[in-house]
Amino acid sequence: MVDGNTAIRPAPALLPALGAMTALQALVALALFAPGVVAPRAHIEVWQLSMFSCAVFAVGIPASFWGGGFIARVGSLRIASLCAAAIVVGMVLASLGSSAALLAAGLCLGLAMGPETPASAALLSRLVTAERRAFVFSVRQTGNQIGAVCGSLALPAIAIAFGPAWCYAAVGLCALLAIALFEWLRPAYAGKLVPPPKLDLRARLALMTADRRIAMLALASMPFSAMQVSLNTVFVTLGTRELGLSHIEAGMALACAQAGGLVGRLGWGYVAMRLDASRAVLIVIGLGMAFCAALLGLDGASLGRNGQFIVAALFGLTASGWNGVFIAEIARLAPQDRIGETTGAVLTASYAGLLAAPALVSILDGVASLGVAFFALACLALCGTVALIWGGHDKADK
Repeated sequence: MVDGNTAIRPAPALLPALGAMTALQALVALALFAPGVVAPRAHIEVWQLSMFSCAVFAVGIPASFWGGGFIARVGSLRIASLCAAAIVVGMVLASLGSSAALLAAGLCLGLAMGPETPASAALLSRLVTAERRAFVFSVRQTGNQIGAVCGSLALPAIAIAFGPAWCYAAVGLCALLAIALFEWLRPAYAGKLVPPPKLDLRARLALMTADRRIAMLALASMPFSAMQVSLNTVFVTLGTRELGLSHIEAGMALACAQAGGLVGRLGWGYVAMRLDASRAVLIVIGLGMAFCAALLGLDGASLGRNGQFIVAALFGLTASGWNGVFIAEIARLAPQDRIGETTGAVLTASYAGLLAAPALVSILDGVASLGVAFFALACLALCGTVALIWGGHDKADK
């Protein structure tokens, strides 16, 4: 069977596809982080950020779950172009400034966030050897950190100098340039479009639940994703409100966290590849993110500037560094003709964590503080790590 992600002649090169899909994730990350990073200057409240995030994931969950078949029909790079187009529209809406416009922007960005990872998995899994998969997927997942670091450093300065609307305009311009790139590359990776048979709801859920190892990956990804989205969206607010940081300092601390995530995605992927132990690496990562979140949440203000920046980097190393190893492990365990659909189904659980986290954080912030919210997330991440340990006790995993 040949689908839209398989080349006819000759086998296309890995690096251009890897670069394009990494750029796609960087662009999605930049768009998703923009409201949180400019929040202090734009006077965006925590509840508004939570509403935005919930809107993103409310659309992203079904877009990911059902997107696998669409990817097979039109090809991964066409999906990339459509994701970039959704970002352009989302940034236009966000620039309007009202709560309703921010909600509409979140709904639009969900169409970009949902299918981008399954599309990348479907394309790259056919271009990389099994032994290099963990590292290559980790390289691709660095797009999240590339977008976050650029946004954390550039967007606050743009917001202060020119106003928040110009931040959204800059992201929209990047999306337009990305569309041109994806469409230029698309013919080289477009094979004969013969999509696999459609899967109904039960069959799609079975891809996630039939194998206990995949099911536990899905379960653990919920608190891991909740931790990551909270780091990305409200860390700047935590820094300015409870850690004693200025807006610029909080942005720099978030940049340290995202730089740590960049190093983590490459480093964890390399370690997983060398040791052939992706699940063990994910367990270590889970323990690390739980420790960092609890430390910042309970006693972050007493760490001092240097300590806060160091812990932020370690926090990013773990909470933003797990995704590449995670996606590679899904691709390894999934039926090889259903990698896109399996990835989309498992990411549905991940996105459920992304959807629930903003509401949880908003509630805990209202009744207690953001520090308490991060401690609660640390406890949930520890539970997810236990699920990974339990799910690994399976002789088929060897």
